[in-house]
Amino acid sequence: MAGAQQRILLLGGGNMGAALLGGWLEGGLEPSRVLVVDPRIGDTLRPLIDRYGVRHATSVPDEAFDVALLAVKPQMMGAALPALRAALKPESLVVSIAAGTSVAAIEAELGERPVVRAMPNTPALIGRGITGAYANARVEAAGRAVADGLLSASGPVEWVESEALIDAVTGVSGSGPAYVFYLAECLAKAGEAAGLPAGLAMRLARHTVAGAGELMIRSEDTPEKLRRNVTSPNGTTQAALDVLMADDGLAPLMRRAVEAARDRAEALSKE
Repeated sequence: MAGAQQRILLLGGGNMGAALLGGWLEGGLEPSRVLVVDPRIGDTLRPLIDRYGVRHATSVPDEAFDVALLAVKPQMMGAALPALRAALKPESLVVSIAAGTSVAAIEAELGERPVVRAMPNTPALIGRGITGAYANARVEAAGRAVADGLLSASGPVEWVESEALIDAVTGVSGSGPAYVFYLAECLAKAGEAAGLPAGLAMRLARHTVAGAGELMIRSEDTPEKLRRNVTSPNGTTQAALDVLMADDGLAPLMRRAVEAARDRAEALSKE
């Protein structure tokens, strides 16, 4: 978490920003150290303001902050960054969770400074996310620790040494929850096609996907080992895996999906 006296500006109080803020406050951060800047107070932010008394402003005030965490949508960064300049000291740390916004783009608006570019994912909303993060050369060990503390409020943080790898992180974990949700959709539809009532098929699919995910988190075994544990030779699971693990099965399809997300993230950072 940020140093004892550091003041934090949270730019953007939407779902992801509010999820991080909630983690900070539950972790013991003094509410007076945070200012949330957002034109509106959404449903996820309102309970935190009411419960903790966190300050809220509709625009960036004429104050100086030690850390600014940018949680606005990528398309809003062009307008948000110039307004942020006056609220930062030369040594202030900037942490961005905006997809497709490069460190160079942030420095072009805010000048050369310590910048961390991070990619969380939506399970952060329930404290079960994971974040990939990259720090530019101006971020010292203390700054990295501050960023790690702030980002880990929603789950583990994994650091990469190349900014380009953030695009690969986006392809795997940033966009990944949507792949899992789609898996549940497809599994339920397959259950319907096999004769199950729609509601039952969806309940079976949701709990199967969620339960398997929780088992992977709690187990020390690899996903491959867990898969083998539930696969009997010539059994029903093996019959299904023969389809999914065929040369034209899930593996090449998933590889193309991750590459497509990665490539789009790279393109967004250049637009």
